[in-house]
Amino acid sequence: RLPHPTQRESMLRSCAARTARRSCGAAVGQRRMMSSGTVTVQLDKPYETFKLESEPPMTAEVTRDELLGYYSLMYRMRRMEISADTLYKAKHVKGFCHLYDGQEAICVGMEAGATWGDSVVTSYRDHAWQLSRGDTVTGVLCELLGKQGGCAKGKGGSMHMYKADNNFYGGNGIVGAQTSLGAGLAFAHKYAEDGGVAFALYGDGAANQGQLFEAANIAALLKLPVIFVCENNQYAMGTSLARGSACTDYYTRGQYMPGIKVDGMDVLAVREAVKVAKELAKEGPVMMEMDTYRYHGHSMSDPGITYRNRDEVSQVRAARDPVDRAKRYCIDTELVTEAEIKEIDKEVKAEVAAAVEAAKAAPPPEQSELWTDVHVGQSKDFFMRGPDISTSSGVYGTNR
Repeated sequence: RLPHPTQRESMLRSCAARTARRSCGAAVGQRRMMSSGTVTVQLDKPYETFKLESEPPMTAEVTRDELLGYYSLMYRMRRMEISADTLYKAKHVKGFCHLYDGQEAICVGMEAGATWGDSVVTSYRDHAWQLSRGDTVTGVLCELLGKQGGCAKGKGGSMHMYKADNNFYGGNGIVGAQTSLGAGLAFAHKYAEDGGVAFALYGDGAANQGQLFEAANIAALLKLPVIFVCENNQYAMGTSLARGSACTDYYTRGQYMPGIKVDGMDVLAVREAVKVAKELAKEGPVMMEMDTYRYHGHSMSDPGITYRNRDEVSQVRAARDPVDRAKRYCIDTELVTEAEIKEIDKEVKAEVAAAVEAAKAAPPPEQSELWTDVHVGQSKDFFMRGPDISTSSGVYGTNR
């Protein structure tokens, strides 16, 4: 059963509401606008389109509450990923760890243009999506640290976030495999006639995977409501676009489906483009390209400066940082004050710091959890052999 469409908005509104309550007595004399009031924002970077007669709008209507919600969630994602970096370096995080800092506008902008009735499946760079689909910072960090409070009971880790109750289907460790799953999710939406669409996100490196083209072909044949979203962060692991792709216009590579290229560092541009893409997807698949940038290396084991230099990263931070862009929308529209932004920053830092300590203090999974969630519907007597027969679980001969 699909969650109510307004559940997704409640996370953004709750962030905004806390700040609005604080501001009532905090900045007397400063300009305020009712949350129901809207302003029109001119977007900076034009869209590029393929097989479309018109482009998404270059303006966006936005309210104070929306801006507060977008900025609060993006800043929370940023602080959470910075904390994940610190935890990894302190050896609290085992295994792979792929961070999303620099790409927050994609997740938050897409959520603003979609609902939790729409399905999302993504790659292993998935922490922010778990948060945006209703988990807490503590929950995400518990899973990262292999603790009981995580979405997979601490057994999945960084690459296997999951929240099916809000239509988030991971977190997938196999490069590009999620695109086929996205087509399947879209088939389910069409079969159920529930009005939902599926978003299948992948990186520019995965854009060259064969399963993407197979999924795109069947999606076009069946006119599935799926939106393939290439998060083009400029590097496939350590390989730049020009060295790895004969065609770097990823939004055109759907061939027979419409495509849209978006400034993936602008939360409002992403939101408006996703609204258009959702309407198009009612008639069949769409391919989007989000022009973005990752600040960390491909994963925490990659320093990220052997195939690019620190100056390049610094220049992108200074000119295009998505969190700063959201902050400028808040300030430039005069819907939010500098004092309110500082208060949000203070609150989020405290929240994330508390989440770090809670995750570190949480217990690891019980040893018995090694044998659970292996097979669908397995009974407690289901036999699974250990490395030695004496360490096996269940009753020998029981196979269900």
